Amino acid sequence: MEKLLKKHAEKLRFAVVGGANTALDFALLFLLVGLGLDKIAANFVSTAVAFVFSFFVNKSFTFKSTGGNARKQFALFLVISVAALWVVQPIIILSISAILASSGLSELAVLFIAKLVATLGSMIWNYILYKKFVFKSQDNA
Repeated sequence: MEKLLKKHAEKLRFAVVGGANTALDFALLFLLVGLGLDKIAANFVSTAVAFVFSFFVNKSFTFKSTGGNARKQFALFLVISVAALWVVQPIIILSISAILASSGLSELAVLFIAKLVATLGSMIWNYILYKKFVFKSQDNA
């Protein structure tokens, strides 16, 4: 079990950071929607705030990246994250919302489910691309 945990420590750290990041994102999303902002506009704002948090925590904690050009890393992180958060997530949110529209669930329940699916998809996308392009180790270079 210890070997398994050690082998997947980076993924586990990413999951922990992703959980904290997701909690921040969801809290802001639902606060903003509750204040009357459109769900897609609220998603843009909530993901932008979570993005800044995510870069610094992933760089220092998840991938333990001490080298590399931080500006280049930030730019790559931005491109990958924007693609996941502001292209992929809205498409998933709108798609899942449309699928569940006649389910009888409340609008907030549908949004919660759609956002959860979108977040899981973007977390997988991000881990793979951050590891390969942003915070790559010498072994992966």
